[in-house]
Amino acid sequence: MNSRRNFHLVLVLLACAGVLVACLRHWETGIPFLPGQERSVWLVEARIDFEASGGPVTASFSVPDPQVPGFELFEEFAASPGYGFALVRGPGGRRAEWTRREASGEQSLYYSAQFVGSPRDELPEIEAVVERLPIDWDEAETLAADTVLQRARELSSSPESLTRQLIQLLDSADDQNAALLHSLHPERADLLMILLARAGIPTRSAMGLYLEDARRRQSLTPMVEVASGGRWMLFNPETGEVGVPSNLLLWHRGGLSVLDVTGGRGSRLSFSMIRQSVPAQQLARVSESASLFAALGVYRLPIEEQSMFKLLLLLPLGAAVVVFMRVIIGMRTAGTFMPVLIALAFLQTSLLPGLISFVSVVGIGLLLRGYLSRLNLLMVSRLATLIILVVFLISALSIIGYQLGYSTGMTITFFPMIIIAWTIERMSVLWEEEGPHEVLIQGGGSLFVAVIAYLLMQSALLQHLSFNFPELNLVLLAFILALGQYTGYKLTELRRFRAVDDLH
Repeated sequence: MNSRRNFHLVLVLLACAGVLVACLRHWETGIPFLPGQERSVWLVEARIDFEASGGPVTASFSVPDPQVPGFELFEEFAASPGYGFALVRGPGGRRAEWTRREASGEQSLYYSAQFVGSPRDELPEIEAVVERLPIDWDEAETLAADTVLQRARELSSSPESLTRQLIQLLDSADDQNAALLHSLHPERADLLMILLARAGIPTRSAMGLYLEDARRRQSLTPMVEVASGGRWMLFNPETGEVGVPSNLLLWHRGGLSVLDVTGGRGSRLSFSMIRQSVPAQQLARVSESASLFAALGVYRLPIEEQSMFKLLLLLPLGAAVVVFMRVIIGMRTAGTFMPVLIALAFLQTSLLPGLISFVSVVGIGLLLRGYLSRLNLLMVSRLATLIILVVFLISALSIIGYQLGYSTGMTITFFPMIIIAWTIERMSVLWEEEGPHEVLIQGGGSLFVAVIAYLLMQSALLQHLSFNFPELNLVLLAFILALGQYTGYKLTELRRFRAVDDLH
């Protein structure tokens, strides 16, 4: 009896500790309990990796202006131990410069900035420099360019419409002239600028960063600015989209390079980003605060790691859903916590495409597993073979979906391949031992629990609380421990034991 009382006391202490620490964090840092009360803040981190040669090192990196279309720079800082850092302004705009007298081996430099939404949507002016790319074409290549230009002129009436027609013609797979030009200039932005220059239209290059929450290792997208009607217009040379999209951060403008590294080789540039619903002033206070809560939070981690933690901190919520559904409801699943992993994959793919992709891969995988069972392979060899077949299967479905114009076909690659292979193996063994009815019961139960977990993990409120107040997971821990002591009927068993209750 005492041990049971102590256990209940531990549960109460865990829950109270989680709530108390969350309240203290709220009072100390000002982070609101509800999302969406203030303006969104984008935290963008640029990571520069290169191998230093052993001598002096200078890295020059283009950074956005304080005012760009749709966004306003709130705060910026750099993390570069052992390097001198300065922000300078040159003919091509602002640049961040890192310097060091001597460095060798792999180096990593970080530039981070906070951006808030801004109503300004016009392109800011910089030096009116018209870029001219070097052209070395023979007579056939020049004729192909002039032919494409002539067809575009016949279907246009302004520099803006001419640019749109050129992008459409370059997209044509049956046009031999466009194919020849693509072979000379694989970069669509450079080719578009060359063609517009032959038409006498001023152009400039630009680089934009598409903002998506909790993304890592992203790269800049080449853009083209075209002079039309006395102003600059931004074009996406791949899609033909005109203007600055609401989720595009205009990072670089002008003909200068985005990154220059002197004294090093093999430079690489990648971006990570995350969106917070915390007010900008409060977020800055969290980042700079010397309090214990700031030290124990995830805000001081690099953005790439923060994006990872934003998903990991949702795992306890998914685990609580699985425990509740199995212990209280009585749902049977294929594997204890496989539904949580499926729910995490649904967060990346969205629900309907994820369901279709998962069912398709597992269904085809069961057919392949049926053939492998006839070969009488050892389990380790059979499972390894199944993993390889799943890799080929996912690749084939992704490519076929993309070729058919369904971009959602690429989202299937988010599913953990090892988990899918093990699921197929378990389902196949279950089919042989218990029959297809049990496979449908456990497979359907797994997907149902995964959907419930996905719907909760998709909630903006729960995402906000789990990331900004990770101590609330102690409440989930107490809830799971309490369920572990449950010994009563499951909901699915009430009907089965109803006759026994009637006898009493």
